[in-house]
Amino acid sequence: MTTTTPHTEPAPATPKQDSDDTRRLSVPRSVALSTVSRLQSGYRRDDAAAVAAVARLRREAGRDLYTSPSSWGLEYLEELARLREQRRQEDHDGSDPSRYLSHKIKHQQEQREEREERAVHLAVTLWALHQQSIRDHPMHVPDWSLGRAVRRLADGKTGVQDEPARPPANSQAADRGVDANSPIRTRFVRIGTSVDFDMLSRRLREMVLLLRNARIPLDYGLLAEQLYHWQDETSQGGVRRSWGRDFHRLYQTSPANDEEETASASTARTPDAALDDAGE
Repeated sequence: MTTTTPHTEPAPATPKQDSDDTRRLSVPRSVALSTVSRLQSGYRRDDAAAVAAVARLRREAGRDLYTSPSSWGLEYLEELARLREQRRQEDHDGSDPSRYLSHKIKHQQEQREEREERAVHLAVTLWALHQQSIRDHPMHVPDWSLGRAVRRLADGKTGVQDEPARPPANSQAADRGVDANSPIRTRFVRIGTSVDFDMLSRRLREMVLLLRNARIPLDYGLLAEQLYHWQDETSQGGVRRSWGRDFHRLYQTSPANDEEETASASTARTPDAALDDAGE
C-alpha cells in the first residue's frame, strides 16, 4: 500500500522589503552628517586634529574637487567611498554587479557619483567656513533649512533664539513681511536663479558668510541632499520650491534671556564685514 502526499503549491517567495532602503538617508546626506557632526564636536572642544581638519576644509571652499591636488585625501572622501561600498554590499548581497552593467548604465552611475561628490564637497566646505572661529555655538543644527535660516537673517535676527516678546510699535509693522527690496532677499533670489553649479556655489558661499556673522546655523546634511538633487534638471524645481516654502514658513523659537542676547549682539558684525571674509 502506498501513500500519497497531497500536492501543495510552493509558498511564494517573500519579496525583499524596501523599508530599510526608504528609511535610510541618502549617500550625500549621510556622509555630510557624519563628517560635520564629528568635526564640529572636536572643533568646539578645540581638539587639535579637528581644528586642523576644519582649516583644511575651509581652504577648499570654492575650489573644484579633485582639480585641486590639496583636496586629495580629504577624510570625507574616504567616508564617501566606504559608504558606497557598504550600500553596494547591502543591495547586492556582496556580489559585484558592475561587470554585468552596460556602458550606458556605468556612465549614469559615474554621473551620479560625481553629483554626490560635488554636493558633499560643497556642503562640508561651506560648513567649515560657517563654523570658522566660532566655539560657543554649532553652525550645523538639524532642521535649519536654507530658507529658514535666510528668512531669520532677512528679519534682522541673530542666533536661534528670539528676544522676549514686546508689544509692537504699531500693528502694521508687526504684520509686514520681508521687504521686496531687502538685500538679503535679493541674494536669496539670486541663489534660486543660479544657472549652473559653480554660480550656485559662489552665491551660497556669500550667504554663508552673512549667516556666520549673525550666528544663524544651517542643516548641512539637508543642504548636501538638496545640492545633490539640484544637479538633476528634473529635480531642480523641487529644491527651489523647498527653499521658497521654508522661507515663508512660520517657526517657533524659544525666547532668549538678556545675557544670551547681549552676547550674541556683541559678536555680530556688519554684513559688509562678513563679506570681506570671502577672500580668506
